Amino acid sequence: MIPSLIGGLIATVILALVYKNKEKKDKGVVFSYYKLSYRRKMIRTLWSIPILVILIIGISYLAELDLTQIIILAVFFLALDGIQFLYNYWKWKKLEQ
Repeated sequence: MIPSLIGGLIATVILALVYKNKEKKDKGVVFSYYKLSYRRKMIRTLWSIPILVILIIGISYLAELDLTQIIILAVFFLALDGIQFLYNYWKWKKLEQ
């Protein structure tokens, strides 16, 4: 588990550095999150909410979690998604000025 976390962090840092000063896309289909403008990142974050709900339901079913654990899991994931949404919104509005 730890090697995969380290690999994911390394990949994130590399992709962030590669696309750091590149032009960001605001229209069209883009697979890479790092190629998106802050507005598009914010929209993608909103689209991830239904996926998160499905994942929380699947994890709670497969791991046989009780109600307290499900609530903690849901609050954690949705709080992270909310923070990401607010960050991208703030950066979008800052760049728009």
